[in-house]
Amino acid sequence: MDDLLSNYRQLVARIDALCRGIVEALGEQITCSKGCSNCCTAITLFPVEAAALAAALDALPERDAEEIRRHAAERVEDERCPLLHHHCCLLYAARPIICRTHGLPIIYGSGQERRIDYCPLNLTESESLPGSVIIDLDNLNSLLVAVNALFLSQADAQDTSERLTIAEALLRRTPPR
Repeated sequence: MDDLLSNYRQLVARIDALCRGIVEALGEQITCSKGCSNCCTAITLFPVEAAALAAALDALPERDAEEIRRHAAERVEDERCPLLHHHCCLLYAARPIICRTHGLPIIYGSGQERRIDYCPLNLTESESLPGSVIIDLDNLNSLLVAVNALFLSQADAQDTSERLTIAEALLRRTPPR
């Protein structure tokens, strides 16, 4: 599985570096930190993201993994993320790409319909932002779509359009140990 996830992990590393640079550039204007969970909603994942999340769960000691699975199973129907526990992510190091960009300035849309968005708790004193601190969400998603397509082709996946909730990704399989 590690070989199948190498492109995804490279993309995550680049996104993490981009986000670190933005946080460093904006400094105290970014208030997001451990315990802030305003953006943590139940989302859907591409199969490559679901596989990476499941692999991270599988790498944990069995007791910890089962505790996370139980927690997720109890929150399948919630609007909040099933990995959220006391305002912290139970698999933070393996969180999906969109979670890595939460709160930071993003631009999305097409043509004259492009919009900039960010957490309303951040950038409260900024009147304008340099382009270097804004994540182009459409470009990021295009890269993720390409990495997902490559993952699916290498994994010989049958259903190439299926998106999974985080709970489904965590509960879909329970590997033998």
